[in-house]
Amino acid sequence: YSQYIMNGFLINPSFAVRDGYTSVNLTVREQWTGLAQAPSTYALSFQTRILKNSYISKSTTVKKKLVRPTRGGQVGVGGYVFNDNNGIMHRTGVQAAYSYNIPLGKEDDEYARNLAFGLALIAYQFTIKYEGLIYDPDDPFLNNYDRSVFIPDFNFGVSYSTPKYYVGFAMTNLLRGSVMFSNGNDNNNTELGHYFLTGGIKVPLSGNWLLEPSAFIKSSDMFFKAIQLDLSSRIYYKNDYWAGLSWRTNDALIMMLGLKYDRFYFAYAFDFTLTEMRKQSLGTHEFS
Repeated sequence: YSQYIMNGFLINPSFAVRDGYTSVNLTVREQWTGLAQAPSTYALSFQTRILKNSYISKSTTVKKKLVRPTRGGQVGVGGYVFNDNNGIMHRTGVQAAYSYNIPLGKEDDEYARNLAFGLALIAYQFTIKYEGLIYDPDDPFLNNYDRSVFIPDFNFGVSYSTPKYYVGFAMTNLLRGSVMFSNGNDNNNTELGHYFLTGGIKVPLSGNWLLEPSAFIKSSDMFFKAIQLDLSSRIYYKNDYWAGLSWRTNDALIMMLGLKYDRFYFAYAFDFTLTEMRKQSLGTHEFS
């Protein structure tokens, strides 16, 4: 996701309801448009905080009500469904997440700090689609493989945040679920675990302007053989409009635009591909 800042919950379960709001988020990513069987990802998520008390108003007399605000609790829950396509490989699944927040200061304290832990149960179906694939019908592997496997697994995350900055770490596929497409019973766990490190800071500028630099480091069990870094910076005006740039190592330069209207947020990112893939595609689009 190029707009990992918009919904960190998708990559770190401890970010569930980090801001205390109940929210619904839709993300659509079309990668390398114009290329046949190009990768695409769709995700719909929901997250909410379990309240300490759920009432909004309390009757004191027949004609008057005393309105009291709800108070955020320490437990956040969320979930999302996703569909990820990459050539002949398709992955469709669901994730349910639980986060526990430990406040390290008063809720109305400007310097309030929050430590959060998150655990998510994820289950997805890996499918091979042979449409358009040129292959030998006598291939022993293709004839013995299942075209679909179901994989349950767990993701874990931890984060520390204040009103001015945040940092988070997450691990996926803790069980290293098998993705071997075979009827045999001796399959080893072959799914790679991934590691995500995110962080950002808010820097107030003059007037109604705000600058938010951030970073996103991604790696896997292969570690330094497969590590990638996103360096981003967004500038806000009145917290209602923003624009930004991001650089992803060995991949792309990303332009980001967004706006807030009432309780709705709209964001768009375009990836200018820097690799040889730019000769074969028209770039990548992502909407949130």
